Amino acid sequence: MKFTFAHNNFNVIDLEKSVNFYKEALGLEEIRRKKASDGSFELVFMGDGTTGHQLELTWLRDWEKDNYDLGDNEFHLAFVTEDMDAAHKKHEEMGCICFENAAMGIYFINDPDNYWIEIVPAK
Repeated sequence: MKFTFAHNNFNVIDLEKSVNFYKEALGLEEIRRKKASDGSFELVFMGDGTTGHQLELTWLRDWEKDNYDLGDNEFHLAFVTEDMDAAHKKHEEMGCICFENAAMGIYFINDPDNYWIEIVPAK
C-alpha cells in the first residue's frame, strides 16, 4: 500500500484576502473552488503549477471567532525558491516576514491568519 500527498488545509477568516496573499507572496494559483450548497463553507485549492501538492483554504460561515487558535504555531508549510534574495525582498516589502534564521539561511512569513510559511533556498 502506498500513500502520496494530496493537500494541506488552513482554515481562514477572510477567504479572498488569503487567496490574494498566496497569489502575491508565493505565486500560487487557484485550481478549483467548492461552495457548499447551503453556504456553510467554501474551499479554494491553490497550487504552484509545478507539483501536485495543493493548499486547501477553508472558509466557514458559522465560525464565530475573529481568528483561529494556532497554539504554539509549531507547524508550517515550507516552500523552496531559486532566488532567496528576490523572495526576501518581496516578502520584506509585503511586511510579512515574521522570523529569520540567518545561520540556517531560512526565514518565515506569516499569512493573514498568522500561519507560518518557511522559505528555504533550493539546493
